[in-house]
Amino acid sequence: MRPHHLKHKTLAALAALALGASAHAADVHVVSSGGFAQAYKDLAGPYERASGDHLVAAWGPSMGTTKNAIPARLARGEPIDVVIMVGDALDKLMAEGRLEPGSKVVLANSPIACAVRHGAAQPDIGTVDGLRQAFLHASRVAYSDSASGEYIKRQLLDKLGIRQQMEGKAAQIPATPVGEIIARGEADFGCQQKSELKPVQGIDIVGLMPQEMQLNTQFAGAVVRGAGHPEAARALLRFLAAPANARAIEATGLEPVAAPH
Repeated sequence: MRPHHLKHKTLAALAALALGASAHAADVHVVSSGGFAQAYKDLAGPYERASGDHLVAAWGPSMGTTKNAIPARLARGEPIDVVIMVGDALDKLMAEGRLEPGSKVVLANSPIACAVRHGAAQPDIGTVDGLRQAFLHASRVAYSDSASGEYIKRQLLDKLGIRQQMEGKAAQIPATPVGEIIARGEADFGCQQKSELKPVQGIDIVGLMPQEMQLNTQFAGAVVRGAGHPEAARALLRFLAAPANARAIEATGLEPVAAPH
């Protein structure tokens, strides 16, 4: 759902965009990972109305080998103008020459939250021991195949000292949002970026991981090398990063980089 105050908070950004927009309307192809997806959806309409451009959106993980993963889409030459994804993964694509040098725009940071199925007992994960017990007491734990899940798999389980205990009952989920796995009853506890859990029906977010165990994931956008509409792509990124849109981004569970106006 779009934030109620979105219209008022984007006026300055819309005015700036109108001055900088290209003279001819374009079909701008955008691929976003799930962490920024809701913020993008909430801001796409105002951008289209101000610019006259038409946004063609698709979704995919920032990393991994699934068909819709952003690296896989670029590797097979999909016509994409803008990617919005985890910053570290974007930097890797930039180093590989798949994105326009200097076009990276940091949009937001995203903390990891955890959830249970709607109506289920909610563990207290406000402390390190509470988080540890939530993992241990769950019969099946889900985490993603993107940044938050890689962190859980490669670092968090060791930090909590429970890697061996979680073998066989903690699973990395390819492509599908963790919240959907929990809502379907295929896991009774799971963790992912808060912004990815928040739009999912049928779950309750129990809170953020404690600060000592937290990982904030950067989300950023960039122009794809060889994009059909590079100037329109840059205009979209300027709009998404505008301070006037910070509150709309914050409403989706992200921490905006720009100070709100």
